[in-house]
Amino acid sequence: MSSHKHDHSLPSDADPRFLIAALTLLAAFMITEVVTAVVSGSLALLSDAGHMLSDIGAIAIALWAARLTQRRPQGSWTWGWKRAEILSAAVNGVTLLVVAIVVGVEAIQRLLTPPAVGGELIMVIAAIGVVVNIAVAWLVARASRRSLNVEGAYQHILTDLFGFIGTLVAGLVIVLTGWARADAIASLIICALMLRAAYSLLSQTGRILMEVAPASLDLNEVRQHVMGLDHVQSVHDLHAWTVSSDLPAVSAHIVVEDTCFSDGHAPILLAQIQQCLSGHFDLEHSTLQLEPPRHAGTENQTV
Repeated sequence: MSSHKHDHSLPSDADPRFLIAALTLLAAFMITEVVTAVVSGSLALLSDAGHMLSDIGAIAIALWAARLTQRRPQGSWTWGWKRAEILSAAVNGVTLLVVAIVVGVEAIQRLLTPPAVGGELIMVIAAIGVVVNIAVAWLVARASRRSLNVEGAYQHILTDLFGFIGTLVAGLVIVLTGWARADAIASLIICALMLRAAYSLLSQTGRILMEVAPASLDLNEVRQHVMGLDHVQSVHDLHAWTVSSDLPAVSAHIVVEDTCFSDGHAPILLAQIQQCLSGHFDLEHSTLQLEPPRHAGTENQTV
């Protein structure tokens, strides 16, 4: 027996208007930053521009994934395209990782042999970058961060914001002291922030793609709650996973008293179990099999 009241085609959390506005603002500033980085010779600015390119890609992928998640289930695509947002977030995590490695290698080389860097120009562009990224972070947050897809784009932007603050400080140090290695150090700090954001995204998406139970869910507690209901004798083959960032799911085989099948009580008990799962654990999508005690011996039980 299973729950049939849930709509698998939940609309995407992302509001495309805010994402498109953020994408346009970033693209315009990235062009300015690349030109300035070449003129000033700043690796920190160039690394920011490279990260900004990944920001643009992250938002573009988020927009694409948001459209895919709105497709209704059909044929063999029984969940529709909901996992598209998870793949999008994973791609964002990988791009952060790749950009961090590339910039980190160049930063170490420049730390050993620092080139001349124009501090004043770096400060001007970095200050503008802080303002731009604050505006973009606000736009992306308005698109709803409850979606892991949008959260991936938001982490890109937030890392870039901190990177511009570091670049601004590096430019100030160069202007005041002439110490050119400050640019490379700022780049390494940006790399560390990118690695941290990449780890967070990849660990979250990895749990979902490997169908690990949601981190906030205690399966032993779920089992005890269900077994606390009248007529329930045991619970086995209990599995929980996350289809997408807003859709946790659970399945279980539940052994109930024989009388539930003879007196018509089984549908009532099923509704009580579903109410328990949704009310206590926010598990709105459940697939449950009610079994008489004699049926348990015919199965290969897992957990």
